[in-house]
Amino acid sequence: MSADRKQPQPPEDGAATGACATSLLLSHARLADGRAVDVRLVGDRIEAVGTAGSLGPVAGGARVDLTGHLLLPAPAEPHAHADTALSADSPGPAPYDVPYDGSYDVPCDGEEVQRRATEAALLQLGHGATALRAHVRIAAGRGLTSLDAVLRTRRSLHGLGELTPVAVPRLLTGVAGTEERALLRDAVRRGGVVAGGRPDGDPDPAGHLEAVLTVAAEHGVPADLHTEGDDPVWLARLAAMAGELGAGVTIGPCAGLARLPSEVAGRAAERLAAAGVAVVCLPQGGCGEAGSRGVAPVGLLRAAGVRVAAGSGALRDAANPVGRGDPLEAAYLLASQGGLAPEEAYGAVSAEARAVLGLPEVRVEAGFPAELLAVRGERLAGVLSLAYSRIVVHRGRVVARTSAVREYCDSAAALDLPRQARTKRPPEPGGPQAGPVVRS
Repeated sequence: MSADRKQPQPPEDGAATGACATSLLLSHARLADGRAVDVRLVGDRIEAVGTAGSLGPVAGGARVDLTGHLLLPAPAEPHAHADTALSADSPGPAPYDVPYDGSYDVPCDGEEVQRRATEAALLQLGHGATALRAHVRIAAGRGLTSLDAVLRTRRSLHGLGELTPVAVPRLLTGVAGTEERALLRDAVRRGGVVAGGRPDGDPDPAGHLEAVLTVAAEHGVPADLHTEGDDPVWLARLAAMAGELGAGVTIGPCAGLARLPSEVAGRAAERLAAAGVAVVCLPQGGCGEAGSRGVAPVGLLRAAGVRVAAGSGALRDAANPVGRGDPLEAAYLLASQGGLAPEEAYGAVSAEARAVLGLPEVRVEAGFPAELLAVRGERLAGVLSLAYSRIVVHRGRVVARTSAVREYCDSAAALDLPRQARTKRPPEPGGPQAGPVVRS
């Protein structure tokens, strides 16, 4: 996928998905509660929801048949790494394993960062994430080159999805941190940028925290800190300071909390909840230092009242060369390994993730934002298990569509398999003879 990839084409049924479309009817969709409905979108809002077959499109509007699809609020990605995405095959050290003292002399190619960031964002959009928050490193000696590249990516994605970068310095304290403190202020002045940090890599984590939260408070922006969360003293300091900050504070991936004694972790979680600090966990594993793995104690945090969202983290970079960037995979892992019910797991990548990003709530009800994901399947558990075919709606129009087809040779076993649709195709020389086609 290249950075200049064209906008997705209209669906096969002729539904117009261009910017000129003002209305869209999603017909015969199934909701998570089992109802079969029609959903009419006008502009960027859900205008009406009715029994399947009861609604028609607005005159001149488009229609998409969602028979066989489960219609859900669109997920969001609260913790991506846009500047390192898709860089696993690049030469040099892991992007987040290098010194932050100005000695990192590997060139930073803004055009290359923009190309990879755009490709990664489109990949995640195709998975269903219509909003993304992406951590981007800023550093002494390299300035804001990567951040500027991601900001260009954001502009190029206008109308397809929302991308918000987090400016992430690492060294903010002492004389050595002077340049990156100035860079962080410069970054948030550009607008639409979250104040970030990596306190675990600073000799003075508490001072680093204070510097980030001070910049966030000065400019009225949220703060998002990349941390393992394995220091209860630092977490207590964070909770005390975050309670005084008007903007939201998010930390993650916090896998280190799971390594603390349960009583200590429990007290830390209670302080975070009281201060309104949200935690973004990464069910597929760490995304910072190469080899870092583990997941935050989701059950403990939720029990203490902490808002817990789930993200994807590394997307095929040196920290995780096989990362998928798929919010439904994160939900699948929370359900299969984290002990959450499918509804709770999906909520972590949709409702909770959107809340962490400061976005309005989405429900499949009249008046709510038209940010939706249709996945072929009938029940949420099945969708999390095999989420192949997807249709993504952002601001009331289809912006991405993925179709998967499974084919079987003619046999008694194949004929006994359940299928969603069947077609015939001519036999291929030496291949399967005209057999059933199963759309997944």
